Amino acid sequence: MGKIIIYQVFTRLFGNDNTNCQKNGDIHTNGCGKMADFTPKALEQIRSLGCTHIWYTGLIEHATQSDYSEYGIPVDCSELVKGKAGSPYAIKDYYDIDPDLAVRVPKRMHEFEQLVARTHRARLKVIMDFVPNHVARQYHSDAANKDVHDLGADDDCSLEFSTRNNFYYLNEPFSMEGISSYTECPAKATGNDAFCAHPSHNDWYETVKLNYGIDVCHGRSTHFQPIPDTWEKMRDILLFWASKGIDGFRCDMAEMVPVDFWEWVIPQVKEKHPDLIFIAEVYNPLEYRSYLHKGHFDYLYDKVGLYDTLRAVICGWKSTQDLTLCWQWVDDIRDQMLYFLENHDEQRLASDFFAGNARKGKAALMTAVMMGKNPIMLYAGQELGERGMEEEGFSGRDGRTTIFDYWHIDTLQRWRNGGAYDGGRLTNEEQELQTFYRNILNLCHTCPTLAEGDFYDLMYVNPQLNRQYAFLRHLKGETIVVVANFEEEETEIDLNIPAHVFSLYQLKENEEADTIDLLTRKAGKTAFTSTYPCHLRIPASEGLILSVKTSK
Repeated sequence: MGKIIIYQVFTRLFGNDNTNCQKNGDIHTNGCGKMADFTPKALEQIRSLGCTHIWYTGLIEHATQSDYSEYGIPVDCSELVKGKAGSPYAIKDYYDIDPDLAVRVPKRMHEFEQLVARTHRARLKVIMDFVPNHVARQYHSDAANKDVHDLGADDDCSLEFSTRNNFYYLNEPFSMEGISSYTECPAKATGNDAFCAHPSHNDWYETVKLNYGIDVCHGRSTHFQPIPDTWEKMRDILLFWASKGIDGFRCDMAEMVPVDFWEWVIPQVKEKHPDLIFIAEVYNPLEYRSYLHKGHFDYLYDKVGLYDTLRAVICGWKSTQDLTLCWQWVDDIRDQMLYFLENHDEQRLASDFFAGNARKGKAALMTAVMMGKNPIMLYAGQELGERGMEEEGFSGRDGRTTIFDYWHIDTLQRWRNGGAYDGGRLTNEEQELQTFYRNILNLCHTCPTLAEGDFYDLMYVNPQLNRQYAFLRHLKGETIVVVANFEEEETEIDLNIPAHVFSLYQLKENEEADTIDLLTRKAGKTAFTSTYPCHLRIPASEGLILSVKTSK
């Protein structure tokens, strides 16, 4: 398949051209992007960036303050919706597309099917969210086939726990400060495992926890035989969306659902759709191998390892020597770790809360993209230096792009330039950053060594380095030296190459080897020997990707 490069895009925001969005504005004031905004031209540009997959975030119908009752969609209690648009992770109907995203609301599923077909014609693959742990408090499917039993429809609400129940019930009414117009009796457990009838504003109060056969109320005993009703319902939902021709699921908070469920469900889905990929949002490193080996996931988030360490290196809190520990901790599963520098949960790299300038993320991008065979993900606007520093409404000024409000993304809006996608309104700095991203990502497709070659970390023989990260990639006679420079100024280093490299790959030592910098295409010469170090001049905030001419 080659290297997977995922472009995560918040579907609602991508095509919104309103330049005058108001804080807490509704859909009529602020506007909303549509699936139709992903035109062939837009998809062509995303693919030219080097991407192979698009994760369309927020496709499934979720709770919202917008009124679609004229289309037979019940109105949600506004006090239970975060922001005017609502959270895409408070699923209201697992069998429907969010009406916000459709040009013609009654045709929203057809427009989704057209989006999938259009994406495939652009030679890109489609990833969508699967949210297995929780649903909106007022969940009800009006789009499912008549033979589908709705979540909770057959529950015995008098029981706190039953394997035939889809929800947990707490022997008292729901109540919460600030919410007066909503009644729920008995209260259901809240999505973030808050098993009380009085959640706080810090809880996921707009959601309810799904019951996968773990009796949380009585010692967390497991009841997986017979198969819990929720398992069967969620399998059917996965199969429903897989039948639409998508190529993968990003599974939200997968570790909050028992690994036994994934062990049971993923093989069933893959039996009918063998090429589907499953990506798990898992944050506990002690559970990584369980969700991969037992749970059958293809890829896992690498958040608490590489992301957190790269962030600390960028900000000057850690040395580049710490990056070695990241891959060593997961060396046996490294090819299955999904790397990223941004996503919808994290602060924008260029925000004041992170690096303050997207330029400071270039070396980190080189590191994450070049050091392995595993997938890489970027968040739409990252390649343009989007800062996420606006106060949109429910989402405050926190350095993140809102997932709760109707809004626009300034850099994407100017790059789109009314659908021309010519970057005509981008600054020179933004255009240069986009070109850098395009060059780095596309090297993974044009250079087999960077996509599939062996990885050899050079930091153990270069303890003097703490702001540069150096490694080799090797494949079939080609050796590439990569040095990422986290300093904001040009730096000269002496890089040691151990004798083990030459014996391992049967390379001839050369005191004056020919090189080509794959970023600039400049030819040069450098020492490539274990006898003494090679002297390299590294550009500020970027690096070198040197293809070294070697022979056996």
